[in-house]
Amino acid sequence: MAMAAIARRRQLLNDDVIISLAESSWEILDISGSDVSDFGLAKVAERCKVLRAVDISRCSKVTAAGVSELVWHCHSLETLRCGGCPRSDHTARQCLGIFKPKLNNIEGESWEELDPTEIAHGAESLRWLLWPKIDNNSLESFAAECPRIIVNPKPSPFGFRGVKVPVEALPNVALDEPIVKDIDPQTWAVSGFTARPTAPSSPSSRELPIAEKFRLAFVERDSRLAPKRAKNARQHLRRAEREWVMTSTRAKALALASQASKSLHGRN
Repeated sequence: MAMAAIARRRQLLNDDVIISLAESSWEILDISGSDVSDFGLAKVAERCKVLRAVDISRCSKVTAAGVSELVWHCHSLETLRCGGCPRSDHTARQCLGIFKPKLNNIEGESWEELDPTEIAHGAESLRWLLWPKIDNNSLESFAAECPRIIVNPKPSPFGFRGVKVPVEALPNVALDEPIVKDIDPQTWAVSGFTARPTAPSSPSSRELPIAEKFRLAFVERDSRLAPKRAKNARQHLRRAEREWVMTSTRAKALALASQASKSLHGRN
């Protein structure tokens, strides 16, 4: 997940990368501003069925078809971030029909009064939708057709309608920020990096493969943390020696003999 977060920040995240990195244990997915398409999103959703928060904002290659696959496979999805660019705004508008629950019992007066088992389709688990530049018509449609979905919730110590707003539903922090908070930004920041070169590069100036870039970034981080690990190892060893001395009778005898020997030599 950390590698995916770094790839996104370095504008290297696409279908091949996210599919190769995705693991079934993932609960969050941040592909915002990336080149991931419907194909990549569908493959990840199929593998990561426990996703509860997803950010597809500024993804020009993700359409309603990809969102439909996400909703179909991920029944625990609670938070979705979208919009941010014209294409993503268009996708969000097309998703109202996907999010709107369809009822098995068409004779019911209100779907809110039904048991969840009576909801045949739709994003029944979706609760929070972040769409910063939602238009008034779409906002009214969501309020009327999907009242369970709270659009652009505001942070409040009292929550929203008695429900605490999760961190994933707050727009001021990137969804994958907790994943890389302990990693030095210099390990992924590249001065003058261009994701799409305008002209074919010569063999001498060809960019390193993505895997090699990741390897170099983590080698640099590992080297930076090596002194700290060595210090912790020394402290652990000294602590273990003290505990051994305190618990071992033979060790106590050796320690006392050593002190007595030093004292006698000092007198002589």
